[in-house]
This record gives sequence, C-alpha cells and structure tokens, in this order.
Amino acid sequence: MAKKTLENTPKLLLRQAVLGDVPQLADLTARIYSDEWGHSVEMLRSQQTHFPEGQFVVEYEGVIVGYCATFRIDEATALAPHTWMQITGGGMGSRHKPDGNWLYGMEVVVHPDYRGMRIGQRLYQARKRLCMDLKLRGIVFGGRIPGLAKNLARYGNPEAYVQAVVEGKRRDLTLSFQLSNGFEVIGILRGYVPSDHESLGYAVHMVWRNPQLLDQPDIPPITSARLLPDSVRVASVQYQQRRITSFEEFATQVEYFTDIAADYSADFVTFPELITLQLLSIENTELSPVESIRKLSHYTPQVKELFSRLAVHYNINIIAGTHPTEQANGDIHNVCYVCLRDGSIHEREKLHPTPSERNVWNIIGGDSAATVLTDCGPIGVMICYDAEFPEVARHLVDQGALILFVPFCTDVREGYLRVRYCAQARAIENQCYVVLSGNVGNLPGVNNFDIQYGQSCILTPSDFGFARDGVAADSTPNIETVLFADLRLESLARARNAGAVQNLKDRRFDLYETRWRPR
Repeated sequence: MAKKTLENTPKLLLRQAVLGDVPQLADLTARIYSDEWGHSVEMLRSQQTHFPEGQFVVEYEGVIVGYCATFRIDEATALAPHTWMQITGGGMGSRHKPDGNWLYGMEVVVHPDYRGMRIGQRLYQARKRLCMDLKLRGIVFGGRIPGLAKNLARYGNPEAYVQAVVEGKRRDLTLSFQLSNGFEVIGILRGYVPSDHESLGYAVHMVWRNPQLLDQPDIPPITSARLLPDSVRVASVQYQQRRITSFEEFATQVEYFTDIAADYSADFVTFPELITLQLLSIENTELSPVESIRKLSHYTPQVKELFSRLAVHYNINIIAGTHPTEQANGDIHNVCYVCLRDGSIHEREKLHPTPSERNVWNIIGGDSAATVLTDCGPIGVMICYDAEFPEVARHLVDQGALILFVPFCTDVREGYLRVRYCAQARAIENQCYVVLSGNVGNLPGVNNFDIQYGQSCILTPSDFGFARDGVAADSTPNIETVLFADLRLESLARARNAGAVQNLKDRRFDLYETRWRPR
C-alpha cells in the first residue's frame, strides 16, 4: 500500500459545507460585503439546515476561499420577477422546496486573495453536477452587473448595457464570466439588491438548463435526503418552587422529572424559566436583588454539569429552563442551556428582559437567536417575554425550526396569558409546534420571586390534522405536573404545503421583510 506523503495530499478541496465552516464563512462574506451586509451565523446555519446538499465550499491549504449556497424552488417562482430578499427568505434559504424542480443560486463568494484560481468556476461546476444528479430542470439566479454604474450614461439603460455584454461588445467582470459558463439571460430584475451600488440595484435574470432534460418532461421530484422521525414526543414540566437546603436536593428534584420523562420515552423534556432561583433558598443571609442574582450565577458550572449528565444518562434532550449567568464582561444574561443526549451543550439567551428583570436584577438581553440542531430536527428557544415578539419566532422558523420551546416564569394570570396567547399566535402564523413550561408555588424571602402563576401547555397550528383548539396538551393551573404529547412532523409539512391556510407560503415578500443584523 502506497504511503501517503505531504506531496500527494490535496491542497485544494471542493466539498459540501458543514456547520464547523460557519465562522469562516461569516468572516468571508463580511470581507466581501462589509460587516453590515455579510451573512450572519444564523443565515449560514439556516442555509445548511434547509438544504445541506446544496451548500459548497472550496478549501485551499485548510482555509475556506470560496462558498456557494443554493436551494430548490418551483419554476413559477424562480422565473417570475423577484428580489434577492424575497426569493431567499432574507438570506435564510427558508423558501427551499424539497420538491422544487429548479436549483436557485443564492450566493457565490470568492476570497479576493485567491481570485485567478478558478474558484468560482469550480463552484459553478459543483452546482451543475448537483442539478443533474437531482434531475432538476436547471439553475436560475440573479447575477450582478458591476460595470453598469460606470457605463449607464453611455448605454442609456440596463437592458442596452446587458445586450452589449451578451454580444461581446463590452466586458462585465461578473456577467461575462457567467455567460462563459453556459448561462443565458432571460430578463432584468429591478431592485434585486438595492445596496449593490455598482449594479444600481439591478441584476440579470439568468438560467442554465439541464442538458439531460432538455427534451424530456418534468420528472417526479426527489425529496430531501434528511431523515426525521415521524413523531416526536415532548414533555413539559410544570415545576413547583419550594425551599431547599442544598444543591443536591435541587438535583434530586430535577432528576426525578427527567427520569419520568425518559420512562415515557420522551425525546425532549422542558423545564421553566428561572428554575434555579430555587437555589437562593439555600442562603441564610439577606441579599439585595442584584447580589442574589450574582450569587446564583456561581452555580453555573454545577447547573450545566447536572443537566448535561442527565441528558446523556437518561437518553433525552433537555431544555433546562433558564439560569442567570455572569458573562466575561460582568453582565448577567438569562441563559437557557439546551443539553442534548449526545452530550453537547448549547446556550440560548433571553433577548428581551422584562422591565422588572432589567430594573431589579440588572439582567441584559442577548443578541442571537439561532436554532439548535437535534436528532429530531432543528428546534428554537424563546424565553418567556421573547414569545411576545413575532420576529423572534419567524427568525427561528426561517432557519428551519419545527418546534419552539418557551420556558416561562409569570407571577399573575394576566402575565401568563400574555405569554400563552402570543405563543398560540406564533404556532399559527409559523405553522409550528410551541411547548410552554412554567413555575408554580412560592419562595418566600427570595427577592422578586414571591409568587407564581403557571399553566404549561403544548400548542399546535390551528388546522385539520392537529389537536382541537390547537392545544395538544394542557395542565391544571398552579399544580405540579408533567405534560406529554406526540407531535407529528409530517403534519407540519402537510399544513405548510396544503393546509386550509399556508402562512409561510403566502407571506408577501414583495411588500415587507425582516432583516437581522450579522454578528
């Protein structure tokens, strides 16, 4: 057997993108488009979540020097006028259709220090191979025309400039390259990317037709290869706050409920927001609200170790409520630790602290809402007040989330109903499942945590194929209990594509958009 040496180790590799590439890809797109307009971590993760086989990178000597992103889409949408934000779902690739018969090219970027190595050409070839492997009709995209701004006065309008490039009378850095790669012009897209000043916001509507299908009718679509379980069982713990004397006593209570959920073969178990405030009852000294929260943060390593150990031991994914956690800069964030049964730990921060949390505890909001990829598909976390902001849920669903978990903590019925009604709205407008888990009981002597009102529930869209009234499971208010429900992921797909209403499909991308800032 030949011995592998450095000389026969490939220096340049074209491969599918993986989640580990995301930080480099965020840096690469920021370098190309600026920090403001580069792709965010959430956008890049979302593109891979929706259509992993359609994302490619070129790696040279261990550095990612090129990237292209694609998704599948139906012919009517692909060939109609559109903007980049409309057709890509704000860069998330959320309009990907597993049965779409065209491949849409949403992005190609090449590191400026590596141009001249035909990186772009390699990426275009990868797209073509994918298109032919999937037996799609072809590739479609909006292409930049960076020479337009400098030459508009000479040609009078974009159409004349493009025609000159097509006829070979003029060279455009991007359009000429695309024409040489076998793409043809089918029109002009106005307002495609308004911030593209070199192209004056215009793009050339271009297609490449699969040569293997030119004389054949459309074939039955090939669905995504990503396999998800038919049904996911979720458990929600309505947790009673009670005084304890040690961390071990807290751990015993948490393990008890985890064990119950695992005994019923649940895939997920959810605990309430601020569940760890129970640990403050251990202290005998009187502390101010701010001091008490900082004291609580000292338990962070123990809290993470506890829930991660239970997730692995009981083979269950745990949404571990929330725990106030001190950051490196001294700020306190309200953090949900998502502990998966493979041993990994993911942190998701509350974005919108309530006025009370800000004023009494000095809690600061986080700045990221990313999905967590689990063995049951992508999930999202909205912590209590976050559920009252529609943009958060839509951002998570655009990334591919099928189930949203809402750990909450409310003191009175009015506060609870705000969370409940908003969570139900999020389930309807995003055609997803929403799982709520809240505290009950009281903790006398713990600042700003005196009384609790909770009624945990598991919510569904409101349509045929789901639970009556959109409630898969509901609890008796203010009683410690555990809820269970089996959630069919196929029902979501059916509702989104053929339901009585189709909220995700029917969004007016031509009228409005929501853009999250890259980080």
